Amino acid sequence: MSTVQSPIQHVPATSKASIKLVDEAQAKTNLLGMTQAQLADYFKSLGEKPFRATQVIKWIYQHGVTDFEQMTNLSKSLRDKLSLNACVTPPKVIHRQYSDDGTRKWVFEVTGGSLVETVLIPADDNKSNGRKTLCISSQVGCALDCSFCSTGKQGFERDLTAAEIIGQLWVANASYMSDDNDSLEAVDHSAWENHVTNVVMMGMGEPLLNYKPVIGSMEIMLSDHAYGLSKRRVTLSTSGVVPKMYQLAQDLDVALAISLHAPNDELRDELVPINKKYPLSELIAAAKNYVYDVNPRHKKHVTIEYVMLDGVNDSDEHARQLVALLDGLPSKINLIPFNPFPHAPYDKSSNNRIHAFSNILSDAGFVCTIRQTRGDDIDAACGQLVGQVADRTRRSAAWQQSIKARENTEL
Repeated sequence: MSTVQSPIQHVPATSKASIKLVDEAQAKTNLLGMTQAQLADYFKSLGEKPFRATQVIKWIYQHGVTDFEQMTNLSKSLRDKLSLNACVTPPKVIHRQYSDDGTRKWVFEVTGGSLVETVLIPADDNKSNGRKTLCISSQVGCALDCSFCSTGKQGFERDLTAAEIIGQLWVANASYMSDDNDSLEAVDHSAWENHVTNVVMMGMGEPLLNYKPVIGSMEIMLSDHAYGLSKRRVTLSTSGVVPKMYQLAQDLDVALAISLHAPNDELRDELVPINKKYPLSELIAAAKNYVYDVNPRHKKHVTIEYVMLDGVNDSDEHARQLVALLDGLPSKINLIPFNPFPHAPYDKSSNNRIHAFSNILSDAGFVCTIRQTRGDDIDAACGQLVGQVADRTRRSAAWQQSIKARENTEL
């Protein structure tokens, strides 16, 4: 296991690393992120039997192998063919930070030079085999422009590929296998262990606006031939892309979280602008459909994410409005203390206010938790570290310019 560290560590791009770099394989087909069905089609295109897909998936995800020569149950001719035409290439780590509380954070450089980030949060019980939840990004930036979100202020660049999405999980597991994160050459892949126990699609971006790569990645997470995660340990969080919520109910059975943050349309229009297109009545109807869908596998509640903003959405009246809004929707409510970022127009609600808000919800019969702030020393809130590492979007530049103009006017 890597030593816990707080300062940023720069990861050199070495050609000898077992974790191949993106620029080494531009002309090859990246097998990382392919579902079993996609891999089977790929092997058929090579004139190989489809069952090779199962073998390769196990090597990649259950043993962490990226070198085809180490896939010993493949024939020598097939290994040579794969080495010539394919690769297993996770996204490139350019920064990493490990918090004193066990939280880990990575900044990845994806194709084109854009940056995304991933955060791993362990349970607070300090058990080496305890719960470890990975928060995965699905897009470079975000187009929804929620007013309290650091990522939204960086603007939107592009969707991530399935390889770039599942690669975040691959790297997080690899980080526990070697003290030298730049190479897995000394790792005994027969002893590989996947440490991440839970995945939440709550990082940078709106997952339902990058639907196919996200769904394919979650299929790999759930596959017994890959990560074998329980469907209750894989969560997709959405700000309310209503049509895709109905499609998700038909396509995949995972836990659902809703980034709500306001109990009425007027306030949510301000905080979460997509509400103007899909207002609360439509959002709650889609959530109820997901819970009560005819598919009997679906979980019987959704998680409501609610960031607590001082004097904005945290009054007793707001809590009572939330109780009324969620009537008839089995819900677990997660109250999130706001993580301030530079020039943010909001402050964090006080602990007393958060607990008073929580008590109203609990008294109404809801299961209500208050998220514990973790990784403060490494800017673990979504978007914060990327915002420090690089400011790469025109929208962000325009936003910074408007801030300066406002400050000059105030002076």
